[in-house]
Amino acid sequence: MALAEALRANEQKPDPAVARVAALNARFEGQSALDILRFALTEGFVGDIAMVSSFGADSAVLLHLMAQVDPATPVVMVDTNKLFPDTLRYRDLLAETFGLTNVLSEKPAREDLSKEDPAGMLWMTDTDACCHIRKVVPLERALEGFGAWISGRKRFQSRTRAKLDIFEIEDGRVKVNPLADWSAQDILDYSRDHDLPAHPLVAQGYPSIGCMPCTSKVEPGEDPRSGRWRGQEKTECGIHIASHGREVDGSGI
Repeated sequence: MALAEALRANEQKPDPAVARVAALNARFEGQSALDILRFALTEGFVGDIAMVSSFGADSAVLLHLMAQVDPATPVVMVDTNKLFPDTLRYRDLLAETFGLTNVLSEKPAREDLSKEDPAGMLWMTDTDACCHIRKVVPLERALEGFGAWISGRKRFQSRTRAKLDIFEIEDGRVKVNPLADWSAQDILDYSRDHDLPAHPLVAQGYPSIGCMPCTSKVEPGEDPRSGRWRGQEKTECGIHIASHGREVDGSGI
């Protein structure tokens, strides 16, 4: 009887991490992205946090803000071996321009590719599985040892992100979304006001940029993310899904 009561009591105890995240969301809702980053990097998660960046269309804004706080912050980029060459060059340009000193590129493991995608054509038959081995698994490996990470997601980007919190818990880590409440116009205004380098593909009709095989141009009036996995219901690669898309095994990014 005593054991059963103790188990019930433990089930009713609030998770300290959940309570902390709730308190942080209440504290920082409406605060500036710079203040959120300053807290995360210099107070809340010192030495235990990395930024994850695709170095895509909107990436310069968050990287520029982060560089004002600590340009030595680890910045993880998942290089799927399917990225546009323009994206890799853009990564190098932003790192040099902003003085980023700890940019890390994580690639899929050779053994995973040999086993799951030896011909490099998995994207044609199973985009979820392709994203899983080329994005989800490498990111999980890159984030080992970190208790928190920073994401550039925004509420306006898709229906799956409409209720995005500034602080989340995912797979035991805290995820920080400093730009959660920014609009598309906020991004454009900040980029213009600070003369940030633009991804070269944006001017060519790519407002959302992922891997080459699964990214297409977007026509005027279309949703900016409609060029990602066009013709599919897929809207996320998997790195922003609970358990990092492992329920896919295959679902995913």
